[in-house]
Amino acid sequence: MDRRPFIGVSTYQVDASWSDWRARRVALVPERYTAYVRDSGGIAVLLPPDAPERAPEVLARLDALVIAGGPDIDPAYYGQPPHPLTEASCPERDHWESALIRAALAAGIPLLGICRGMQVLNVVCGGTLIQHLPDVVDPDVHAGTPGTYGRHLVRPVPGTLLGGLLPESELTVPTFHHQAVDRLGAGLRVSAHAPDGTVEAVEGPGFTLGVQWHPEQGEDLRVMQALVRAATAARTVPLEAVEPALG
Repeated sequence: MDRRPFIGVSTYQVDASWSDWRARRVALVPERYTAYVRDSGGIAVLLPPDAPERAPEVLARLDALVIAGGPDIDPAYYGQPPHPLTEASCPERDHWESALIRAALAAGIPLLGICRGMQVLNVVCGGTLIQHLPDVVDPDVHAGTPGTYGRHLVRPVPGTLLGGLLPESELTVPTFHHQAVDRLGAGLRVSAHAPDGTVEAVEGPGFTLGVQWHPEQGEDLRVMQALVRAATAARTVPLEAVEPALG
């Protein structure tokens, strides 16, 4: 029997407390991400921030990559000063996830960006972000109250990768974000919108997909199941085919 594919999932790097330990630096990701991978047929492998130059080596041992949600990417990456409400607090994660995405794109490794992950993908491809979405659309649509997820409609674009995975004309998704794609990155196309026009999904060559919502917080496994299928099909790429591609 074929083994289940190994799906790398990027992590937070934060201070946390448990038992007798207080404010210890930890690498973590919400359990819903690992359950989302497991329930879709994959094996989740957590990827704490590491030296960016190691990204090709790491990806050569994985079958697909998920860039998880989290805090804002530093707007210096796309040449803008920070908005007063931008919270760019994870430089190690910014460097590491950007390197992982570049390596995945160069090697053709299946990639899924979720929320922040979609935004980092767009920035790596040369795009920019709306730093505070409530400045331009209804502030109550794209996020729930603090600590909870909201829900809103998204409309997949027919004829895209996402449109094939989610063929309905619109669906309701769990959401929590205050930033969004502004200028689209090179090589990407929009594959879903919210009714207010906000970009809700982008995609690139092969299986390169970013969704602005949080599918791991719902019951719909179709996006992750598709990543697992793509990972299963692509995992025959040998290590030597990955590393030269990155230089």
